Amino acid sequence: MPAKRTILAALTLTLLSGATAQKATTVRLGFFPNLTHAPALIGIEKGYFKAAFGNTKLETKDFVSGTTLTEAFAAGQIDIGYVGPGPAINAAARGMPVQVIANAANAGAVLIARKDAGIKTFKDLAGKKVAVPSLGNTQDISLRHLLVENGLKTKDAGGNVTITPVAPADVAAAFASKQIDATLVPEPWGALLQKQGHVLVGDEKTIWRGGDYPTAVVIVNAKFAQENPNLVQAFLKAHLQAITLLSKNPPAAQLAVSAQLQKLTNQKVDPRVLQLALKRTKFTADLNLDAFREYGDLNKEAGYARTLPDFSTLVNLAPLKSARGK
Repeated sequence: MPAKRTILAALTLTLLSGATAQKATTVRLGFFPNLTHAPALIGIEKGYFKAAFGNTKLETKDFVSGTTLTEAFAAGQIDIGYVGPGPAINAAARGMPVQVIANAANAGAVLIARKDAGIKTFKDLAGKKVAVPSLGNTQDISLRHLLVENGLKTKDAGGNVTITPVAPADVAAAFASKQIDATLVPEPWGALLQKQGHVLVGDEKTIWRGGDYPTAVVIVNAKFAQENPNLVQAFLKAHLQAITLLSKNPPAAQLAVSAQLQKLTNQKVDPRVLQLALKRTKFTADLNLDAFREYGDLNKEAGYARTLPDFSTLVNLAPLKSARGK
């Protein structure tokens, strides 16, 4: 009888350990319909995430900006998300249980001016109205730094440049109605506006750090990661699979991205536009930690944060190394 009790106790402990290793029956994934989130678009379109999660259900939700995604994250509606570094840092600074577990894309954002707005250089933004996907997002923070570097100020800082939020897919209409003069926008929306005859003022390399900066990272709810390490590993393997497709088979990756964008935005992106946008975006799971930390400083410069989070806690790349088999 004692032996049976010992075996029963061991089985119970094993089951409890298994429950601790994976509690979730659903993974809720958030992302944007932008090219900088291409690994998410491909992972969904090609079924990589579903295959990786097995019997665990996948729910996906697209957002307009990092601000709205982090609000959903704070409300407990998202487990894993693709988001810009600015919102990720701000979320951590506000005490949200965020961990950055991988990079997704570098660069992939450009400054486009309306063709009749008379803007050819950054300094020509003086007195103009410039759109970003949302206030406090990565493009907004980058734009405010660009203005500082060029001796300009926003109206809320005593200057004459107005920054206003406009969803990337709606910028073309805002240009047509002359509601805005320029936009710092992620791809493929920048390439699409350029194809329509609008003016490229700053490309992905002139925006910041020669293009060597993250524009999309992968975040996870820290509690979810602790309770579901196997699902996080599975997700990261699918994430790496999508990035590999982007580098090894660009035509197949482009078809998958195009199909998802059309489903999400009801807009079919011209293949030549998508090719140009892809050239301006680098997809990598490797996070440039120096650039990521500098985003924190830019957040403070832009007035979105007074203090910075502990980056050694915020960034956890151990699951990524495990997913790579290292």
